[in-house]
Amino acid sequence: MSLAKILWVDDEIQNLKPHILFLEKKDYEVTPCTNGADALQMVSEESFDVVLLDENMPGLSGLETLTEIKVLLPNLPVIMITKSEEEYIMEEAIGSKIADYLIKPVNPNQILLSLKKNLDTTRLVSQKTTSNYQQEFRKISMDMAMVNTFQDWIELYKKLIHWEIQLESISDIGMTEILESQKSEANSQFYKFIKKNYEGWFHGYEKPIMSHTLFKEIIAPQIDKKNGTLLVVIDNLRYDQLKVIEPIIFEYFKLVDETTFFSILPTATQYARNAIFSGLMPLDMEKKYPNYWRNDTDEGGKNLYENEFLTEQIKRLNLNINHEYYKITNLYKGKELAANFSKTKENDLTVVVYNFVDMLSHSRTEMEMIKELASDDKAYRSLTLSWFKNSPLLEIIQKAQQMGMKLIITTDHGTINTTKPSKVIGDKNISSNLRYKTGKSLSYNKKEVYEVKNPKDIFLPKLSMSSSFIFAKEDYFFAYPNNFNHYVKFYKNTYQHGGISLEEMIIPCITFEAK
Repeated sequence: MSLAKILWVDDEIQNLKPHILFLEKKDYEVTPCTNGADALQMVSEESFDVVLLDENMPGLSGLETLTEIKVLLPNLPVIMITKSEEEYIMEEAIGSKIADYLIKPVNPNQILLSLKKNLDTTRLVSQKTTSNYQQEFRKISMDMAMVNTFQDWIELYKKLIHWEIQLESISDIGMTEILESQKSEANSQFYKFIKKNYEGWFHGYEKPIMSHTLFKEIIAPQIDKKNGTLLVVIDNLRYDQLKVIEPIIFEYFKLVDETTFFSILPTATQYARNAIFSGLMPLDMEKKYPNYWRNDTDEGGKNLYENEFLTEQIKRLNLNINHEYYKITNLYKGKELAANFSKTKENDLTVVVYNFVDMLSHSRTEMEMIKELASDDKAYRSLTLSWFKNSPLLEIIQKAQQMGMKLIITTDHGTINTTKPSKVIGDKNISSNLRYKTGKSLSYNKKEVYEVKNPKDIFLPKLSMSSSFIFAKEDYFFAYPNNFNHYVKFYKNTYQHGGISLEEMIIPCITFEAK
């Protein structure tokens, strides 16, 4: 069985017999053709995998033939072969989306390399990626058994995400399943690590950069007063999602710094994002700014005072900067800011909170169409990339580059695809989040949660004297015993946040400079 069917079009095809024999020995099936008109008829009547096309032919030229082939079969790879090194021919060929461009005289190995590059890339990359991950699998497993610091967990998580993104481009389902198993085991171990160490981070232990220290330690020192800084907080964005949109950002900006930090618990917008803007833990926010802080059971929006929190933090840090804050909650607001973004040029710091990813993850719970589009992490990343390419946010980032601004992109927390229900019982005032609960008289499976009897130990407010917090581990979600099966069916395989997982807690803050 031949590797591929090749149509070779050249008015001097008889001189290429040695090349054809060489390819046939490599199991390629080569059909010779001497002119463009015959080539067009042949590709319309017969299926070929690739066309080798001479540029300089009597009658229809190679470029003219190429144009007609692309009209008939836009996805058929065409490799242009020519004696001419004139630049306009190269540009015409490249503009017509050729697969490769070779200058005569060509030797058989050049042809073979071009064929492999265009026809076998997917197979070769798949084999190499699988082989590399198989070698790395044992090392990751050993690392997981020895990890015992927050920095170790950051490095391990980055490694898992690297391989997850690499493996999604190959067709080996087995390798993907093995990686998923490793991620699951990693989350199980990470839960134990957080349960053991999280409280200590607030009481003198060595601790990572966290939500409430991010602005002071990472963002504030990088604010560019000369050119201005754009801080974008994309709500609910995971590390892997930022990695897939990063190549688009690199078209306009170059990397300056990458920081990975930990979201506070609960890994929910009301807690984590307010902590970023205030520079305080929720308990301190409640004490210091009771007019701004809202508990779970309070009426009204929980993130209505982010700009006020930020203003107070800037004053407290004596930064002496002028800033503006924008929250984008729908397409219209995004387009409006993009259209008027030049007005921000006098700011030292322009803050944009972009809520799209959060809306996407929640609408996925409610809408069957979104469930179909984001059925797993691979699809979720793909959907995020598609959104970003067509969003007003990209236009805002492009305008920031044109204005020479520094760009900082971060998030408040990530999400995890929840699959396992965990039964919980509480009074009528229990909080509604599926990954954490706070209230009094909570009843739950202690093996499936991180329980904090006294919320003040981790700087969280109490709803009442006897209130406690519980956080779901791994990919569990809380469900009430009443109407349990219906509840589980509705929320299983939905993206949620608020609990303890690598995806929710280990998140990026990346700084770029305009190109």
